[in-house]
Amino acid sequence: MSSYSSDQQVANATADAQMVPTTQRARLTGIQAEGASGSKIIFKSGGSGGTAIATFEFGSEGIDFYVPGSGILFEEGIYLDLTATPSVTITFT
Repeated sequence: MSSYSSDQQVANATADAQMVPTTQRARLTGIQAEGASGSKIIFKSGGSGGTAIATFEFGSEGIDFYVPGSGILFEEGIYLDLTATPSVTITFT
């Protein structure tokens, strides 16, 4: 019998939010977002005024994205800036 352990964590937001504290380093490994016309999500490192690391634009189809490899590195937490997006869930380590 084998066992599996993971240090993955999950966060959800319905508005702009600091999803991982700026005092933490994190790797974004998965994104799920409910879509609407003109949806856009921007992930930043360093808070709301920080550096944009990844931007995703989509429509009503939403997004369900697994980040390959080791994920996207954020040195100073993960801040979510969203537009016309009802809900975003991320997985991170």
